[in-house]
Order: sequence, then C-alpha cells, then structure tokens
Amino acid sequence: MAIDDDLFPSTTPALKPAGHVVGSDISALSETEIEERIGQLSAEIERLTRTLEAKRASRSAAETFFKR
Repeated sequence: MAIDDDLFPSTTPALKPAGHVVGSDISALSETEIEERIGQLSAEIERLTRTLEAKRASRSAAETFFKR
C-alpha cells in the first residue's frame, strides 16, 4: 500500500515571514514599508490591548464571584 503524499508531505510547508521582528535592521526599508510596519504594529497593539482588557474583566468577575 502506497503512502499518500498529501497526508505525509516530504517537506515542511513554508512559513509566512513575520511582518516585523522587534530589533531587526530597518535601515533598508522604504518610507512606505516603514508606514506599513507602523500600521501592522499599531493593529497588533490594539489587539493586545483588547485581549488584556478582556482578561482583566474576566479576572475581576471571578474575584467578585468568589468574594461572596
């Protein structure tokens, strides 16, 4: 019985490169590329802030519930 190549690929799939790596060399980037990275990082900051707020709200609700 042959092994299905789709189930067991011989190579690993290519990973999407990170949009920005903190501390990486940015000297070769154009103004447009820098603006794009700022947009990506701003969106990530907003996402992290929303997640942090949700976690804090959850913790606060649990603390209120268990203080009864």
